[in-house]
Amino acid sequence: MQLALVHARYQLLEIIRIPVAVFGSAFFPAAAMIFFVVPFAGEDAVGATYATASMVTFSVMSANIFQYGVGVAEDRDQPWNPYTRTLPAGSAPRFAGRVLAGLVLTYLSLIPVVVIGATLTAAQLTPAAFLLALGTVAVISVPFTLMGLAIGYSLPSKAAIVVAQVLFLPLAFGGGLLSAPGEAPGFIETIAPYLPTRGAAELMWAAVGDYRVEPLALIMLGVWVVLLAALAGWAYRRDEGRRFS
Repeated sequence: MQLALVHARYQLLEIIRIPVAVFGSAFFPAAAMIFFVVPFAGEDAVGATYATASMVTFSVMSANIFQYGVGVAEDRDQPWNPYTRTLPAGSAPRFAGRVLAGLVLTYLSLIPVVVIGATLTAAQLTPAAFLLALGTVAVISVPFTLMGLAIGYSLPSKAAIVVAQVLFLPLAFGGGLLSAPGEAPGFIETIAPYLPTRGAAELMWAAVGDYRVEPLALIMLGVWVVLLAALAGWAYRRDEGRRFS
């Protein structure tokens, strides 16, 4: 655990030295809050609360896909990376450190969204619901962390950037993150339960309000976790084999 914390500290220092990396993860959800949520749902307490939860999900998704997808791919290009895998401690502490650092940065990227929701909208949340939402953030980070790892270990850095950029907006739109619960266009409501973003959003909506999670969305979220874990594991083992063959 101590080695994992050392690696997490190193990862955080490396990212914080380039503040734009943190800024980028928070920009799109915060901009969506200002331009869409505040003017259209800001005075509706229930609507603003659900919309803020949706933007939190958006932020979690974008932060993890880019942090792991692009970050891992860039690390793989560094000559230092193969050497660290030969150290006696192995790759597990470094991997755990990356996950811990990613979780910290995920929470940091949520600050602008939460501040905007609390100050510029009528969103309301009890202390218990707030704590439940914080825990839910860690849960919904899992599929997007795995998605980022699958991208990062499968592709070179230039390709990983493109794939991450191509994926995150369609996942946000298709999952209904930019609409109120049940108010997305018909074709979005049809495909949304089959995307990981919808299951994640519904867990956030349930955490902050009186929303009943659809079983199909929750089942498909579990399916995505299993599939992405298998893909990320395969990509990691393939990368290990290539570097030591």
